[in-house]
Amino acid sequence: MMDILAHDTSLWVAISFVIFAAIIFVLGRKSVTASLDCKIEEIKSEIENAERLRVEAQELLAQYQRKQRDAEKEAGEMLEHAKKQAKQLKKDAEKELAVSMDRREDQLAERLKRIEENAISEIQSHAADLAVTASQEMIIKTLDDTLNASLNEKTIKGIAKQIN
Repeated sequence: MMDILAHDTSLWVAISFVIFAAIIFVLGRKSVTASLDCKIEEIKSEIENAERLRVEAQELLAQYQRKQRDAEKEAGEMLEHAKKQAKQLKKDAEKELAVSMDRREDQLAERLKRIEENAISEIQSHAADLAVTASQEMIIKTLDDTLNASLNEKTIKGIAKQIN
């Protein structure tokens, strides 16, 4: 066996590797386990941090969802209020239009009545003027005929007296 040990280098490399590995394992176990423990703590810390961030994100999401629901509700209420206000404005405008139309109709009726009264007054005035003018012409014509006849008669009598 000594002979094998003296001439086989592969065996010496294997034995030295096993011894080296045993020494490294014994001496490096604490530092490796310490670094692994440290890495495990880092990973746990990161996991806890990630979990905390996830919870915060969920809380923010829930908060924004509540705000969105509240905003949608408020927008719906504002829309309903605007619709009611628009309906009220429409009713008010219709009432105001009806009152304005009634007032304009009354004004138009009053204006038509005044125009009719003025027309009747003008017609009566014109008829009176025509009657006066016609009466004047008839009187003048009647007077002229009567006056002419009477003057003619007086003249004829006067001529007859002068001739005689």
